Amino acid sequence: MIGAILIGLAAGVVAGLLGVGGGVLFVPGLVFFLGLGQHQAEATSLLAIVPVALVGTYRQDRYGNVRRSDALLLGLLSVAGAAAGVALANALSGAFLRDAFAALMVLVAAQLVRRTLRG
Repeated sequence: MIGAILIGLAAGVVAGLLGVGGGVLFVPGLVFFLGLGQHQAEATSLLAIVPVALVGTYRQDRYGNVRRSDALLLGLLSVAGAAAGVALANALSGAFLRDAFAALMVLVAAQLVRRTLRG
């Protein structure tokens, strides 16, 4: 229970600060600290992100930072993508999902480093 509390708080701070939705911390945290399998961690993260996204969006909207038309389009298209992604994830092994998640994080990190070095 303490692990879940710490993961939730950390993911909420990172989501609000950096806009990453919390999944970047939720999935590894659930796997490493709570012992969930990759499938369970990803599914749990999807549900946990809902309140994070709602609160973060509400707060950002109050600052005038939300482009509602873009958000609506992204959200609607993401629903179809999520349904397809869940079906695909359940057809793949946990090891493959873990490796794919790690590869995605490495690619994102490399992209951020490249942009930072460019100034």
